[in-house]
Amino acid sequence: MTVHFIGAGPGAADLLTLRAVALLRDSPVVLYPGTYLDPEVLAHCAPGAELVDTQGLDLDQIIGHCVAADAAGKDVARLCSGDPSIYSALTEQTRRLDERGVAWDVTPGVPAYTAAAAVVGRELTVPEVVQSVVLTRTWARSTAMPESEALGNFARTRASLVLHLAITRIRELAVELAEEYGGDCPVVVVYRASQPRQQILRGTLDDIADQVDAAGLRQAAVVLVGRALTPAIDCAQSHLYDPHRERQPLSGPGA
Repeated sequence: MTVHFIGAGPGAADLLTLRAVALLRDSPVVLYPGTYLDPEVLAHCAPGAELVDTQGLDLDQIIGHCVAADAAGKDVARLCSGDPSIYSALTEQTRRLDERGVAWDVTPGVPAYTAAAAVVGRELTVPEVVQSVVLTRTWARSTAMPESEALGNFARTRASLVLHLAITRIRELAVELAEEYGGDCPVVVVYRASQPRQQILRGTLDDIADQVDAAGLRQAAVVLVGRALTPAIDCAQSHLYDPHRERQPLSGPGA
């Protein structure tokens, strides 16, 4: 039997991969993060599947469900918000499963930040403006960040910045980021990207905190910061599509 770690994407029922849907349909036990998912995601599960909301469980309790299912000969679909490669506690969970001899695999999902960028129709890498994207988070009551990953260090690159788990500290973060990006730097906050309760806030580092407070957002939001978000941005043409770029003749089938 296998524990399938599945990227649930941004939480929308129609943004799961085909593989994810198949695994949900075939797994007798499904563990899911109720805080972040649209309940319609669970409509992909088999009738009669055991559904366990993990939002009130610690990791040992979650692993307990997985081990019990394995002992009973049942596969487990372990849904993770976004993609399992970031902020999913995959390392901690798989280590525990390895210690208990329980097989596992991973199915990727749509990252929440890409869903956020999609709903506002923006590219985060714009030629000669910004060519890097930094994915990071902040901390207060959560696990401490390594000293080398201080937010100011990333801000100095002026890359497009994606902040997870940061919405409750948006005011102090905006002040810190403005030192490098400037107070007029565009910011977009997307709450529950792609879900029915989705909200989008557009502003700058100078005013976004007031908007967040007015909207009462406290969780499940992605914060995008950077000049790539500038409305009607003017930019250079990509070299890849430049009509003056030398191109090699096509070869092979269809040439």
